[in-house]
Amino acid sequence: MREPTSSEDAPLEPSAEQVATQLVSVVNRLLRRLRTSSSDSLLTPTQRSVLARLGREGPDTTAGLARAEYVRPQSMRLTLGALESQGLVERAPDPADGRKSVVSITESGRTTLGAVRAAKHNWLAEAIAAGLDGDERRTVAEATALLDRLVEK
Repeated sequence: MREPTSSEDAPLEPSAEQVATQLVSVVNRLLRRLRTSSSDSLLTPTQRSVLARLGREGPDTTAGLARAEYVRPQSMRLTLGALESQGLVERAPDPADGRKSVVSITESGRTTLGAVRAAKHNWLAEAIAAGLDGDERRTVAEATALLDRLVEK
């Protein structure tokens, strides 16, 4: 029986395309799992996204939110109507153009958004604590730093 050479023992380096394919798959599954971690919330993914945008960027018009979220104004009106009926956003006349209204997040909206974020964070922290040992957590931390560097380019 022939002994393998050192080049046969070494794993092949994955191509950038292979890593990209695997990474997209894993990130998509992680995002889906994070979305379900706050399932007690009555918000759809679109509603959560709009609420987060208003919390982060401040008040905006329906048209501005529709452009930012890549949806039609009609769809955004429905989304905002649902958020408004739950008391999570409120409308006020646009100071620059009284014919328009500006939508902003309410305190209740901020509280709901905070609860959604906390549920996601708690699920992920618990999954990491339960599923990974110290060395694996360090590896994930290093990979996170590398991914952050890629995103910043």
